[in-house]
Amino acid sequence: MALTYAQAFRIAAPNLLETCYAERISLTPFFVLHTWFLSMIRDDFRGGKINLEKAYKLLEKLNVQCSYIHVKYIFKDNDRLRQGRITIEEFRSIYRIIAHREEILEIFNTYSENRKVLFERNLVDFLTQEQYMLNTNKNFAFEIIEKYEPIEEVKEARQMSLEGFIRYLCSSDCQLFDNDYEKVYQDMTHPLNDYFISSSHNTYLISDQLVGPSDIWGYVSALVKGCRCLEIDCWDGSQNEPVVYHGYTLTSKLLFKTVIQAIHKYAFIASDYPLVLSLENHCSPPQQEVMADNLQFILGDALLSDMLDDFSDQLPSPEALKFKILVRNKKIGTLVETRERRNSDKHGQVQEYEEYEEAEKEEEEDKMKESGALTFLKDYSEKETEPRNLVRLPLFRKKRVKVALALSDLVIYTKAEKFRSFYHSKLYQQFNETNSIGESEARKLSKLSANDFILHTRKFVTRIYPKATRADSSNFNPQEFWNVGCQMVALNFQTPGLPMDLQNGKFLDNGSSGYILKPQFLRDYETEFNPYEIPQTSNPVTLTIRLISGVQLPPSSHSSSNKADTLVIIEIFGVPYDQMKQQTRVIKRNAFSPRWNETFTFVIQVPELALIRFVVENQNFLTGNEFLGQYTLPVLCMSKGYRHVPLFSKFGQSLEPASLFTYIWYVR
Repeated sequence: MALTYAQAFRIAAPNLLETCYAERISLTPFFVLHTWFLSMIRDDFRGGKINLEKAYKLLEKLNVQCSYIHVKYIFKDNDRLRQGRITIEEFRSIYRIIAHREEILEIFNTYSENRKVLFERNLVDFLTQEQYMLNTNKNFAFEIIEKYEPIEEVKEARQMSLEGFIRYLCSSDCQLFDNDYEKVYQDMTHPLNDYFISSSHNTYLISDQLVGPSDIWGYVSALVKGCRCLEIDCWDGSQNEPVVYHGYTLTSKLLFKTVIQAIHKYAFIASDYPLVLSLENHCSPPQQEVMADNLQFILGDALLSDMLDDFSDQLPSPEALKFKILVRNKKIGTLVETRERRNSDKHGQVQEYEEYEEAEKEEEEDKMKESGALTFLKDYSEKETEPRNLVRLPLFRKKRVKVALALSDLVIYTKAEKFRSFYHSKLYQQFNETNSIGESEARKLSKLSANDFILHTRKFVTRIYPKATRADSSNFNPQEFWNVGCQMVALNFQTPGLPMDLQNGKFLDNGSSGYILKPQFLRDYETEFNPYEIPQTSNPVTLTIRLISGVQLPPSSHSSSNKADTLVIIEIFGVPYDQMKQQTRVIKRNAFSPRWNETFTFVIQVPELALIRFVVENQNFLTGNEFLGQYTLPVLCMSKGYRHVPLFSKFGQSLEPASLFTYIWYVR
């Protein structure tokens, strides 16, 4: 039987590995690398030349991440005879072009004593000085060698070749998002109102809100992404079966029970923490009873239908509510009265109460402007006799609401209560009552009474939803409402774009659990934080980013090859003082390996709320720049050192291996 090159090497020089390790000298790099490379590919060339498809598979066999479109054009450039088939030497050239990136070779040579291999001590120096792993030792360095070094002879000598260094630096261990935040690490025992909660709006829709289809996939997709608050728009259906759709439109309809079945199946796929079903309930009492029966029968023990604590006056924690599903709806009476009715027959029992309905529709407001009917109410604090500021509030009208007791009693900690004013909530709102506020009104309140808004969200779960005029399912920027502590900032998950990029980026944190503990200044009863003012006790971050290069970026859709005129925009989202944007120069006709080597510095006053977004574009003067990819994450979740920034498409799909290569450094 024929020997492999590695076996032949051992027979020819049986003691060389031990000598190299003992004397800290390197193996002959050309011989070892040549031996390893040939041993990996020689069988594929026994039949002679190989075509593009085989070359692509062979690169995958060598654990080189590559984009087919880039391999296609590099293959074409190296196919000297233009026959669609290449020799082993031509393949070696393709491999070097894709794998042996110049910027990584430069780093390797800086830390290699002989520009051939890294000894353990060299790798320790690199990890300590460049990757900020201050407690690194030789044992940890060898763990990295064992994990990433592909050449057995080099690995056994406890060394790392350029091949291993490339694989390490391009791995998930060197991505921008710090691995420590990929698990739940925050204290999950605070009350629910202390967390930002991933929330969706009109979750059943997968396109526009007028004629688009309703689909179970909308709920499944949101749950898989870690969403923890789903909206269910409920209406009376035929044959006493409630349906889910966008009322008074031509959107298709789903059976309520089918929606609940799908939710039950996928509720805790991405997160163990509580799921809230926010019912936009337009059903008659008889069909509300059907909804209650569906919820109890389908969800079973997962449905929270009683208090966890008899005497508590604060919401329970996500930890206490693990694997529980909560119903958010109108409610009759108190939690104590609900418990007293437990196990009683509630069939046919309906109660009615008055609530104030907000006349907030844009068109109604315009009519009121014309008639002069819009009123201004003065917002007084509890201790002041003079108005602190003048806040424009919507008109309210009384409305009688009928609620089936069977459904009402399934609402425990998430009772839906109409928001009237911060002052009214301070006097009368109960701890288990939540508010929904439209984006337009919430925006006015945040600008005119930001601190009052924060004090409100300090106590009460507050949900912000898109205005009714967003018929195309567009989204608002959620950052402005996170800045004032709003827990449930509900977005149309079906609509890609900047707002959903921010949503997805923010909730990468804390293990993508859908719950993120709010900063202390948004949880403090005595807080004086105002996002529109620079905090007196600010602990800013000075962030420096060296954008080195792009790696196999998506080519322009307007290009007939793998080219693009690439540029990168780096944006900071947070409090208004931190909003900023910087941009690289344009690298012409290069999407494969553009080199920028540009450095950017940002001073971020409130890093606890800040997100950073990297956007890659193709410059186009005629039609506007073309989006190629983006990545968004919290500023405080970034790793330092040499890091790859993965890129995602407009629709949130991974564009791997496309990435940006950066060097990150920051101080607080």
